Amino acid sequence: MSQLLLDLSLARVPSLENFVVGRNAELLYQLRAALESGEGLFYLWGEPGSGCSHLLQAMVPAAQQRGLAAEYTVASVPDAAALVAVDEVQRCDAHTQIALFNLYNHMREQGGVLLVAGNAAPAQLALRDDLRTRLGWGLVYQLHSLSDPEKAHALHQYAHSKGYALPHEVVQYLLTHGRRDLPSLLATLDALDQRSLSLHRAPSIPLLKQVMPVPH
Repeated sequence: MSQLLLDLSLARVPSLENFVVGRNAELLYQLRAALESGEGLFYLWGEPGSGCSHLLQAMVPAAQQRGLAAEYTVASVPDAAALVAVDEVQRCDAHTQIALFNLYNHMREQGGVLLVAGNAAPAQLALRDDLRTRLGWGLVYQLHSLSDPEKAHALHQYAHSKGYALPHEVVQYLLTHGRRDLPSLLATLDALDQRSLSLHRAPSIPLLKQVMPVPH
């Protein structure tokens, strides 16, 4: 049977509503509070797939819905806005680090929401000392990855939201043999749903095997 190649970049559009909270409830509360007040300085870090990029991307439309100018960038610094989200700060070059340092100082003095995410705690980043210090001044959160039971619950809930029941054995097979991060797991579920609909068959492990990405 043909292997369905997944474009994981086409997974769900990130929003605060579809973020699976797990043990990160305090962070989500603080982000929503920052949207209400229009002020907040955050540094988020965690392992790949923990949800940092999801939250940074989700905060932009959430701010825009409140009439605020907002922008998300990766390893670059945009023009000043009411909300700025800078992802993968560990990749910033020397010029960008200076720009981010200045932006941090500006938003700390003038107000606004600045969210920065990286792959390590501030003190462990290979960045300018003064920038590392600034990133540690705000609210610093390490995102906790979901446990397998939490992932299983999220997969069942996602399938339910799409209008179908997901057999327990399918979830367990996916958690055992699929990619571990939630965006990849949900993208695989989307592919399974499409294959099931096209064949008019219920989701099953044989169908799941057909759509799972080829291991590298």
